Amino acid sequence: MAMTTEEGDRLAGLLTEHAERIVQRWTELVATSLRGRLSQAELRLQVQELHRSMINAGARGLADISSESAAELRAVLGELSRNRARQGFSATETAVSIYALKEVLVELADGADGLSLRDVLAFNGVVDQMGLSTFETYVQAREGLIADQAEQLLELSTPVVKIWDGVVAVPLVGTLDSARAQVVMERLLQTLVDTGSPYAIIDITGVPAVDTQVAQHILKTVVAARLMGADCIISGIRPQIAQTIVALGIEFGDIATKASLADALRHVLRLTGVETARRHPRREA
Repeated sequence: MAMTTEEGDRLAGLLTEHAERIVQRWTELVATSLRGRLSQAELRLQVQELHRSMINAGARGLADISSESAAELRAVLGELSRNRARQGFSATETAVSIYALKEVLVELADGADGLSLRDVLAFNGVVDQMGLSTFETYVQAREGLIADQAEQLLELSTPVVKIWDGVVAVPLVGTLDSARAQVVMERLLQTLVDTGSPYAIIDITGVPAVDTQVAQHILKTVVAARLMGADCIISGIRPQIAQTIVALGIEFGDIATKASLADALRHVLRLTGVETARRHPRREA
């Protein structure tokens, strides 16, 4: 139910008159729910800031926390939610930090004169609004963290390494989807620019299966590298993958393919005029 201005005045007065008691009890309840994951001092500071921002919001802000009067309160709730998301707290643990105020207000209302059941219900409605605002901000913060982590994992899973003067390699491991293929292409092209390498080896030894979509991603990367003036060699063509490529009718055209990364590097070195020799096992006398 929506809170009236008169009810907002009574709540603001209650928060002001019993400030120390509210902060102390609120802190205790939150500390119990978080099971010691935050220190008592840190929790108390957070609760004090929430309590102060509620008083500053006044009757108008408490009646409608989406109003301009509650801007500070919304900012404090948002900062609390983002911090809890970054610290790894669950949505429930974050929401409980707000909903614990309900129990505090009920305890105060029991001994307060002039407060009706309607007042208590209105107070609970304010806390519900605060909890909803906290939850929405928490979800947004978590989604942002997950997106950042996914991007970091993509970068870590697509390293581009220099294995010889003028030769870089991209060892792919796992499934190659559109998002990852885009990262591969961008990182490879940037490395080609940074190193001035004329050759790139795309190693798919760690790719479990090659279908038409994966082949298209690889071909696009090769074409993009050629536009940058670099030739690409595809290595890691195992017998099973070779059979799949033939069965699907995929054609790599004039792109060089090799069974292993070592074969691909040996091929590139021959192209650059570097002589290589296979090491034979030493014979026993």
